[in-house]
Order: sequence, then structure tokens, then C-alpha cells
Amino acid sequence: MALGFQILPKTLPNDPALKALLAGIPTPLISDNMARLFAAGPALRPMHDGTPMLGFALTVRTRPGDNLLVHKAIDMAAPGDVIVVDAGGDLTNAIIGEIMARLAESRGVAGIVIDGAIRDSDALATMSLPVFAAGVTHRGPYKDGPGEINTGAVVGGQCIMPGDLVVGDADGVLAVPRAEVESVAALAAKQLAAEDATMKAIAEGRLDRSWVDKTLAAKGADLGKASQY
Repeated sequence: MALGFQILPKTLPNDPALKALLAGIPTPLISDNMARLFAAGPALRPMHDGTPMLGFALTVRTRPGDNLLVHKAIDMAAPGDVIVVDAGGDLTNAIIGEIMARLAESRGVAGIVIDGAIRDSDALATMSLPVFAAGVTHRGPYKDGPGEINTGAVVGGQCIMPGDLVVGDADGVLAVPRAEVESVAALAAKQLAAEDATMKAIAEGRLDRSWVDKTLAAKGADLGKASQY
């Protein structure tokens, strides 16, 4: 098969039990427990109504400004897939608009992530289908290729492989490698419980803040004048 037009089949099934492990956990907590090193870049912002995204990556690499292989990915997509498009971060031409988003939604796609631009932004903003992209332009796409499906994608600096679990919310997008989902989910759930306890302590006026001065003192800070405030 010629490089630039590889269309590979899905090899890993969408696993509801694996997906459930990260359901309801915000992206910052997942990120914290991935060493704060893995993220799909701050440029990727939600273009929809804010519905959280969680699903398994179906990856697309495409020439910037071209969506031929994105059309093919929508035709291939199974319910629960997140179509992840490496379009090189170029914002000159939109990769999708309302028609493609509606088609993906009708197929049960769990979300679309585009390191590139979208159009029909007003329409997409009302949709519950999660769509994350780097920008908006009225200029339409080309449909010539090249491109590849299920060979991996680099989106906003994060390498995402087919079958990885992709998470998105108001704070952005990241992907958890499939083999790491269980361990990351356990750590993130533990942190979520700890943060819930912190919120309760704040509400009840009993949060211990002594660590701030202890840390500053250990670093040689002069806290004498600060005590006047």
C-alpha cells in the first residue's frame, strides 16, 4: 500500500469498561497523573456546546487543508470513536464544517479533534457532539489527499495512537495510552477524592494553610513583614 494513502483497519475494540474508568474525571486531574507532560496543546479549544468528550482514538493524518481522509474516517467510524485529525496545525482551510459534524454525530462518533481549523462555527457551537479545533476559517478544504488512517497522529504536540482513550473538556484535550488507562485512572480518582475533601474543608473554614509559610521559610523567605498583613 502506497505511503500517504494507508487506510488501516481498527485492531482494538472500544472497551466500555476501560472507558468507564475515566468517566467524570476532569482533564486537569488526568494530566496531573501523567506527569503534566502529555497534552494535545492549549490551542485546541472546544467549538461545541461544552459537552465532555470521552472515546477511543481513530487517527487521521492529512495534508494541511485537505479532508479526503477525514471523510473516509467518518465512513469507517464506529460508535464511541473519537476522530483525531493531524492536519499540521494549519488554519488556512477548514477541515470540517456542519455537514461533516452532523454525519459524524449520526454515526455515534464520540468526538472530533482537529489540529487545524473548522468552519460553520455558529452551528457547531450549538451541537453536543464534542469538536475541538485550533481555529476557525470560512475557507473550505480540498479533497485530494494524501492522508492516512489508523497509523497514529501528532496533535498539538501529543502523539496519539489508534485505540488510545481521548478525553476533552473545557480545559482542553489529552489522550491516555491504552495500556496506561487503568493506572492513570486509579491515580486520578484518588486525587479527585482528595480535592473533594479540600473543597469541603474550605467550605467549613478548616483548611490548613501552614504549608505555604513552611515552604517559603525553607527557601529562605523573610516572613517578618508579611506577618503585618
